[in-house]
Amino acid sequence: MTNFKLTISDVKGKSITKELKDNDANPLLGLQLGNETDASIVGLTGKLKLTGGSDKSGVPMRNDIHGAARKYVLLSKGVGLQNAEIGQRVRKLMRGNTISEEIYQINCKFNGELPIEAPTETAASP
Repeated sequence: MTNFKLTISDVKGKSITKELKDNDANPLLGLQLGNETDASIVGLTGKLKLTGGSDKSGVPMRNDIHGAARKYVLLSKGVGLQNAEIGQRVRKLMRGNTISEEIYQINCKFNGELPIEAPTETAASP
């Protein structure tokens, strides 16, 4: 029962959200941040680069923490720490860089341009 919400952004800054469930989400399990995977799992042609994500509690993934576990780490800057003053360090709960079943949202970068989805028109005949 694996469910992922993929937020896919392209080179022009446009982003879309796709939801993967069960067998469709299995190819992503075990991948690490920074890895590339085939975009055919979401119906696109090209490559997806995994850039980040968060778990079901909203704890962000961090590239420099190995594994899939949640850990308290001492941060001075970067992902998960905002508005830090110079010299300030804070111990925060972070998730590792490996995708597991606890991950809820995955952020990806698409190497091409996302297709434009035309809105469906419901025109009434006069």
